[in-house]
Amino acid sequence: MLNTKNLKFSYKYQDFFIFIGLLLWIAIFNTYSLTNNIWLSYVSCILALGFCLLPVFVFSFAKARLKNRLSKKHYAIYWGICFLIALPLFTLIAFYLQIVKLDDGVFTLTALAAVSLELMLIANQYYQNKVQHIKWIKKIGLENAVLITIILLAATISVMAVSSLDNPVYQRKGFRLVGFEFDIKLLLLNFGTFLGFFSQFLIMYLCGYLLFLINSRLLVSKILKEKGLFVYLLSLSATVAVLYPLLAQLLILLPINTVFSRSIFVNNPFELENAFGAFAIMLISLPVVLALQWGKQNNRILSLEKEKSQTELDLLKQQLNPHFFFNTLNNLYALSLQKSDKTPESILQLSELMRYTIYKGQEKTVKLSQELDYINDYIQLQQIRLRKTLHFEFEKQITNDQIDIAPLLLIVFIENAFKHGIEPAEDAATLKLSLISNDTTLIFSCENSFDPEEVNEIKGIGIDNLRKRLELIYPSRYTLEITTIADIFKAELKLKLT
Repeated sequence: MLNTKNLKFSYKYQDFFIFIGLLLWIAIFNTYSLTNNIWLSYVSCILALGFCLLPVFVFSFAKARLKNRLSKKHYAIYWGICFLIALPLFTLIAFYLQIVKLDDGVFTLTALAAVSLELMLIANQYYQNKVQHIKWIKKIGLENAVLITIILLAATISVMAVSSLDNPVYQRKGFRLVGFEFDIKLLLLNFGTFLGFFSQFLIMYLCGYLLFLINSRLLVSKILKEKGLFVYLLSLSATVAVLYPLLAQLLILLPINTVFSRSIFVNNPFELENAFGAFAIMLISLPVVLALQWGKQNNRILSLEKEKSQTELDLLKQQLNPHFFFNTLNNLYALSLQKSDKTPESILQLSELMRYTIYKGQEKTVKLSQELDYINDYIQLQQIRLRKTLHFEFEKQITNDQIDIAPLLLIVFIENAFKHGIEPAEDAATLKLSLISNDTTLIFSCENSFDPEEVNEIKGIGIDNLRKRLELIYPSRYTLEITTIADIFKAELKLKLT
């Protein structure tokens, strides 16, 4: 059985492992051409360049921890110290020490490769978090991305072909070669030729794309999935037999064959060399197609899981809100019987609480300051109707009350304390709240007196629902500890907000 702890560990240090791979590849490129002392040179190169990249290894190893504990500003400062100060410094030290004799440029290239790799990882992270969720990008898909790539490739080669016209460097025995040239002037003067080249190169690449589509949408998604590997291979063979002579004949008839020297398609469309080319496209594209099919299936599963989680979360909120309003209406009923002057004020507070619960409670996150106002109104409403003495304390250590948290989480502990601890008490009761928070972490504790015989009640449906909500909203980012000592019940919640 797969150990999820090991998976979390590997994801946590994935960037560190990637930089290790970079170091090893650089060492390999500096060793592969040697004939003597190969392993000694390989290990020596790793040690020398490893010292150069030491700040990068330390930073990448601690990256996940730094992101969790630091604000974005402080994290950026640590990043700058590592890549803009420490890395160049260690590179200079490694260069001047010359622990191992390497080319002078290797140390500089290694440092630049590390910076480039880190920037690519940052760009990929930004894409994963921001860009890939944009609707029009999500609609492109892999198949359309391949098609766009084919069009761009055909256009690029056509530009190079036009730019190579009449250049004697690219003349070979009556045929022209496509050189790595980009000449805007020639492109504008020979734009008609460019369109002719572009259309023919595009037809050539679209033939391969047709085989890719057939493999993706029919052979893999239907036949391989439903009939198995053996029938898939036979169907693949039949498809190539039907299509390859026709596609080969089409490519042979393209006028571009008389302009550029090409050896991919021979003049006889039935030559087996053409069939091997078709087979190669189908088989080489198979891993891509399988990845595409897996991605679609995985997205469906994730979408269903998200819908299921949201449904469960909505049901849990519905279980919580009626319980709260039932308790509050009981409070108002008691005040009305007493004909208390505080009844109008209490009704006004209740309306504010209802407005928050109905509107803010349906949002994904609210500001911590809003949640605190809600808690204060609730406690004031409860204190109005209490006949007994309540020793109440609320200790706050808040560096930023504008951080975002899920709504209606903290109130569960307070509701629980009043319902099962404070209201049933015959004598004076106690309620001590504590809230400590910064930009990344929130710690809330609720400590109240209770009757030890009510211990099962106080751990009832409210706390169970809260655990389920926390698991849905903050998976692997929370701890909830509940302790009972004598007649004191204490619940402590720790949240990682980022």
